[in-house]
Amino acid sequence: MDLTVLFFLTSGLLLGWSLGANDAANVFGTAVGTRMVRFGTAAVVCSIFVVLGAVISGAGAAHTLGALGSVNALAGSFMAALSAAGTVYVMTKWGLPVSTSQAIVGAIIGWNLFSGSITDSHTLIKIVATWIACPVLAGLIAVPLLKLVSYVLRCARLHLLRLDAYTRTALVFAGAFGAYSLGANNIANVMGVFVDVSPFTGFSVAGLLTLTSIQQLFLIGAIAIAVGVFTYSKRVMLTVGVGILPMSPVAAWVVVIAHSIVLFLFASQGLEHILANAGLPTIPLVPVSSSQAVVGAVVGLGLMRGGRDIDWRLVGSIAGGWVTTPLISGAVCFVALFFLQNVFNQQVYREVHYVLSAPVLTELAEQGVDTAALESLKGREFRSARAFVRAVDETGYGGSVSGRGLRDYAELKHVYVDSEKLSSLDRDWLSTEQISAIEDLEGQEFTHHWQLAKAMAARSAQWTRKEDKTINKLYNKELDKKLDYVYRLFDGFPDRR
Repeated sequence: MDLTVLFFLTSGLLLGWSLGANDAANVFGTAVGTRMVRFGTAAVVCSIFVVLGAVISGAGAAHTLGALGSVNALAGSFMAALSAAGTVYVMTKWGLPVSTSQAIVGAIIGWNLFSGSITDSHTLIKIVATWIACPVLAGLIAVPLLKLVSYVLRCARLHLLRLDAYTRTALVFAGAFGAYSLGANNIANVMGVFVDVSPFTGFSVAGLLTLTSIQQLFLIGAIAIAVGVFTYSKRVMLTVGVGILPMSPVAAWVVVIAHSIVLFLFASQGLEHILANAGLPTIPLVPVSSSQAVVGAVVGLGLMRGGRDIDWRLVGSIAGGWVTTPLISGAVCFVALFFLQNVFNQQVYREVHYVLSAPVLTELAEQGVDTAALESLKGREFRSARAFVRAVDETGYGGSVSGRGLRDYAELKHVYVDSEKLSSLDRDWLSTEQISAIEDLEGQEFTHHWQLAKAMAARSAQWTRKEDKTINKLYNKELDKKLDYVYRLFDGFPDRR
């Protein structure tokens, strides 16, 4: 692997270290702060389970960050992660449990502004909504949970020594669950910006274990988190554990469990499947803030006791950090990208071009879209999403296809079904019929992703999306993942040497 690639990945590792240094407090802070669990024990347990959570369940939330802004150059990914890591480090130095999620979201928006990309407003609203829902939900879970546990303990009438032993064990198990949830949900913050430019290729170990490109990214990111836990997390643990609100060991356990449940809810693809199959609304897979979850749980318990024991000044400082973190991270990323591009001559983004060609307009017309207003743009090529959207707005276009959908159709994405790459298709994931449809297109070139998708769908119904979005949400989501895999595999022009 090129040493330059390894260098650029270091910013993701630094962000992972920062997350481990900061967010381990949310898993074991209350346990260590109440002296029920030793720091060494907490660090070991947290490190093991954060790695497992990242590798096994980390893929779900990563796709949301990709939808917010697709950082398409390794140098750009490096600077986005570095800006977020630097912001988190400074806040950690001050002893504040800030949100890594907010830091990386701010950095991605900074990259979008610099590159002329459009920040997907729907995805941004979804993420910001979770920033509000996360602490509230954690508090709502913590309060009844503490009442239930207190009732059970009163009925059990355990001896104090036995209660102490049970509580210590429960805190370790709760921390393990919390660390797994942290890895599953927040690894997207660490390595999410590198997913589109991953330098790794999938491989199998003795035919038993397969590690995909994304899982390899998540593995090294999780190891960086573990290093952060061991080296720098103790100070923030004490802030969370004893600074905001004096807590009993049982209350400390409740906080960890409530925080872990919230993170798990927003990262579990299995839960999403269960809810969708039952016809119920699904919970968005979004990388939420573990800091917000644990602070929300602590404040919820404090409010249950009347709110008098809460250090509101510290809570205000923490909340201020949550507000300023994305702003600082975004501003730092924007300025740093300018220097990285113009001083160090690095490609921080690849231009994405858009064109309303005849095939694009024909396809839109076949879907019933009134393209009359767009005819004036026919054949014109735009060098950024912002320029394209501005030109479309000037035409007065008001069709039924959303701005995002129109961009997806017009975006130039060259793919070539290379015969040499056909052998590397994942035959365990794709069906025989799906692979056959791809093989029928051997040697063909396409200038838009939708053209390849349409050609495959014409050869196999298994490449066709199903109409009822409510019933077939999971089917269509899985199909989108397979299509994205095919696009990545055959990306680029053919080698004509």
